[in-house]
Amino acid sequence: MKRHFLKEVLHWKGVCATLLLSILFLLATFTSNADAQDQYDPPGRVARLGYMQGAISFEPAGESDWVEAVPNRPMTTGDRLWADRDSRAEVELGSAAIHLSANTGFSFLNLDDRTVQIELSSGTLEVRVRRLSRDDVFEIDTPNQALTAFQPGWYRIEASQDGNYTVVTVREGEGVSTGNGQEYTIHAGQRITLSGTTQLAAEVQQINNPDEFDNWSYSRERRYDDSRSARYCSRDLVGVEDLDDYGDWRSSPEYGDVWFPRVSAGWAPYREGHWAWIDPWGWTWVDDDPWGYAPFHYGRWASLDGRWGWIPGPRQESPVYAPALVAFVGGGALAAGSVAWFPLGPREVYVPSYRVSPTYVNRVNITNTTVNTTTVTNVYNTTIVNRNTTIANANYVNRNVQGGVTAVPQRAFASAQPVARNAMVVNLREAQAAPVSARVAVPPAREAVFGARANTANRVAAPPPALANRTVIAKATPPPPPPPFAARQQVLQSHPGQPVDRAEMQKLRPAAAPPVKQAPPAKPATPSQAVNQPPNRGPAPNAPASPEPGNAANPGNRPEAAPPTPNRPPQPPARNDRPPAAQPENRATPAAPNNRPEVAPPEPNRPPQPPARNDRPPTAEPENRATQPPPSNRPEARPAEPNRPPQPPARNDRPPTAQPENRATQPPPSNRPEARPAEPNRPPQPPARNDRPAAAPPDNRGNPPAPNNRPAANRPTPNQPEARPERPEQPQQTPEERRRQEEQRKQSQPPQ
Repeated sequence: MKRHFLKEVLHWKGVCATLLLSILFLLATFTSNADAQDQYDPPGRVARLGYMQGAISFEPAGESDWVEAVPNRPMTTGDRLWADRDSRAEVELGSAAIHLSANTGFSFLNLDDRTVQIELSSGTLEVRVRRLSRDDVFEIDTPNQALTAFQPGWYRIEASQDGNYTVVTVREGEGVSTGNGQEYTIHAGQRITLSGTTQLAAEVQQINNPDEFDNWSYSRERRYDDSRSARYCSRDLVGVEDLDDYGDWRSSPEYGDVWFPRVSAGWAPYREGHWAWIDPWGWTWVDDDPWGYAPFHYGRWASLDGRWGWIPGPRQESPVYAPALVAFVGGGALAAGSVAWFPLGPREVYVPSYRVSPTYVNRVNITNTTVNTTTVTNVYNTTIVNRNTTIANANYVNRNVQGGVTAVPQRAFASAQPVARNAMVVNLREAQAAPVSARVAVPPAREAVFGARANTANRVAAPPPALANRTVIAKATPPPPPPPFAARQQVLQSHPGQPVDRAEMQKLRPAAAPPVKQAPPAKPATPSQAVNQPPNRGPAPNAPASPEPGNAANPGNRPEAAPPTPNRPPQPPARNDRPPAAQPENRATPAAPNNRPEVAPPEPNRPPQPPARNDRPPTAEPENRATQPPPSNRPEARPAEPNRPPQPPARNDRPPTAQPENRATQPPPSNRPEARPAEPNRPPQPPARNDRPAAAPPDNRGNPPAPNNRPAANRPTPNQPEARPERPEQPQQTPEERRRQEEQRKQSQPPQ
């Protein structure tokens, strides 16, 4: 019985194991197929070449000719820009904005959904990283380092023309600079110069005040921060800020928020611009209007009350870029040798002409319009899976709008010529009866790769060859650039209108690899501090902030104090009502008190002592005093001692204290400033009351001789002895006696 039971258990255990293995195999197969399909998906984002000022040149990926750049050109991996003298440009990414200064060489080594890798061969970039997810990479490579931004913020990168140094300024955010086995962390508020190519040296310097280029970048970015249109669109929508100045938002009961451009009568979407060929998407619309980016790569168009309005996708979605959200009127049915198209309307499915996965088709549709995923899947299956470019059983609303369909000769379409200049008259009934296709079967001419300014090839400003071919340091490994158009042209002719997929690209002759040197593994290093580092600096990378130089605040009742000595921080001022400190012990035996001044400075290594009241009796002098000049030749204010910070003055009515030993020549009490430098390493001592007698002599002293009732006016001579004892305690004088004594002392001094 037991044996039979064990056999049954083993049998069912084997069955379960077989089923589990089968399920795992099916899942692995499905996942492998899905991954194989997803690997053909293009990135969901591209960059936009937006605002331009001056001479900006453009070189498409894989090519070696420079042409005049045009605004609204989508940019992707391998594309290059050159901003010539007195020129500027802005490149937008949705999650970031990049500003180019004059004489700047720029390119995208890699640009996809997770990575932004920029090559800066020479010049200056101002980068605003608006958003940065944990898995995102934002890297800027120069000839001697690779900067990786770790946080959103403002980053300015300057690469020298000779390629020997890079200056990185981080006003907001945090980044790491890597090069030749060293790694420097750069915090917000720091400016660091990274010099050398064989060995990277770093020095932290002062952050300069914003210059004119900084202010221009900030003003461009304020347009994004203050955009009214961002209330209706996703913040990741590239070009959203341009909608504010060229149109108005209105609410539609059918479509919700709609943006209406301010255009002339007879205007229609996808008419003022040209078609360019940009891999891996293929035919791409490039609009001429300054606002003409977001409404032609995201969202949908609708004709409402005789006006064209643009409807963005759901605001909570991060939109996926599309080369042109149109449908083509198929096969030259309107006229022989022509190409025609119309904009997609709300809830209509966009079918890519390039190879994609079902996931991509869903994303590119549901992020740009309100549409049912079942509808998207059905259209995908009938067109892409079945390789049927004609779209059936779809009611396209904009095909029925008068003036909604645009047509041009095939030659003008294929060579990036202006559409409005070459537009043909379209019969509405013929357009309604013509088949609709997801792809136009027209191969590109070489001009389409360069765009509308293809005729300017090699006749524009271009970077010097030494800059264009300069090697940069890269931390992330960039993908290989696409092969040149000449290597792809034959394949493009074999399946017109469809881009070359990745598998075929790998078989073609590759383009020259980007000049990149992979950065070796790096160890954290600490940059050096610049000499004479100014105040208000942020902390140095991996090191605490250096002390800030400067003087303590000046109380109102003290004269101008001498400047502090170097290498010592300022000390806080003492309260004006503090009484004097007590006398220390272990003083040497004083000498005779004859001809001593009334007040002397404090000892070394003892707390600062305030000046004596003008009406108090004199005190003893310390030993080992240097010979002092006569009162008439003494300076009014003595400078601070080396390596000691300045100290504030005490109140003028404080009683005197004992004099220190080993002090340099001192000015007379009547001419000395009230502020006196502090002595280091000694805490302040408890005060004495203002009405107490003069300070008593400290312990362990010899008995000083009697003072012999010398007059207060007696002053020390230039050749007085260096060692003099303190005076014993004197009885207090009346105010009248002190006043007369002070007058006598002043009269005895020679005029200065």
